[in-house]
Amino acid sequence: MEHQDTIYALASARGRAGVAIIRVSGVRAFAACIALSGSVPPLRCARLSILRHKGVALDQALVLAFEKGASFTGEDIIELHLHGSIAVVNSVLKALSEIDGLRMAEAGEFTRRALENDCLDLAQVEGLSDLIEAETEAQRKQAFLVLSGVLGDKTDLWRKNLLRATALLEATIDFVDEDVPVDVFPEVNALIDRTKTSIANEISGSFVAERIKDGFEVAIVGPPNIGKSTLLNTISGRDAAITSSIAGTTRDVIEVQMDLNGLSVSFLDMAGIRQSDDEIEVIGVERAIKRARNADIRLFILAEDQDLVDIDVSVEADDIVVFGKSDTTDGNTQGISGKTGFGVDRVLAQISSILAKRAGKAGSFTRERHRIALEKAIIGLGSASDLLADESSMPEIIADELRLTVRSLDSLIGRVDVEQVLGEIFSSFCIGK
Repeated sequence: MEHQDTIYALASARGRAGVAIIRVSGVRAFAACIALSGSVPPLRCARLSILRHKGVALDQALVLAFEKGASFTGEDIIELHLHGSIAVVNSVLKALSEIDGLRMAEAGEFTRRALENDCLDLAQVEGLSDLIEAETEAQRKQAFLVLSGVLGDKTDLWRKNLLRATALLEATIDFVDEDVPVDVFPEVNALIDRTKTSIANEISGSFVAERIKDGFEVAIVGPPNIGKSTLLNTISGRDAAITSSIAGTTRDVIEVQMDLNGLSVSFLDMAGIRQSDDEIEVIGVERAIKRARNADIRLFILAEDQDLVDIDVSVEADDIVVFGKSDTTDGNTQGISGKTGFGVDRVLAQISSILAKRAGKAGSFTRERHRIALEKAIIGLGSASDLLADESSMPEIIADELRLTVRSLDSLIGRVDVEQVLGEIFSSFCIGK
């Protein structure tokens, strides 16, 4: 898709820096380069040039040119690598605004043009968004994997298998009044089963992948005044939660997010779980129980004479149980103390190990949108399998079911229904990306 207007924007972060980059994309990008620097440099080669506008020197910049079909957007692109002062950037942006046919880009517009020109698919656009937002090493690796096109590759393989199955079924329709030369149903069944198994594996891994992107949650659970808030402050390295000797100080959920060995993890400090006549504390306890049940790991902190039956939250396989306030005990090896730090490193290492094992099972599909499309595909494949098992089913009905399944897969990478999700995706992009 060729746009008539040419867009420009600052592609690097605003504010003073060593270098600032302004990007220009569109049919008049090279003309803009000539207007500012006198000529276009050799394609994909940097050249040092003096930028001038109306006879006034603006800056000495590195200028790069990328031709249509070999650039990020798929259009002619000029990049101006400037000295990164606010005054220099503003002067060049002002000069570009006065060149005919140029306008300031909207948020995410460069990436949108890349999508429209088939330089990126929809999943890659989402991967780029996640890469920009990545704060941990695991998020970076996962986002870069998506950006590299792995979702498109997997989707294309599934699509190829289902189109092959559809073609085989349609071949039987052509021979409806004759004997079909080959029984195609075994191969159709095999293609459907293979695709269904692969998609089911990706659905299973998508829950972990989404957690890597959005962050895991560890709920600190226990009775009041057992040291939960002190432990949270020790883990975060700051006074995130109010602590006191008065039981029931924490009434709401307090979250602290941190990078735990490359994984984004939120630790949740909540109201101590007990029976209470205080209406506000009761609400806090209800919220604590709900968040704890939905967390990835629960860290139970108990008194040494206390049993888990006193806590209204069930213990799951990877949950951790320790005894609190071990600074006041004889140093129980199952103890922990936010006050002295005893046992904190051991518990953090245990949590990190558990989450790292889970992260190792992550799939490539990272968003709820992906999972919904995959689940629709599984349903379609299940229907197709059932129809195949019924000897009275007509091949064209089975073929139609497979075509609908292919459509669900196509929505993953934006072959169909792309407009439904673009607004949400590009709302998170900055201008210049």
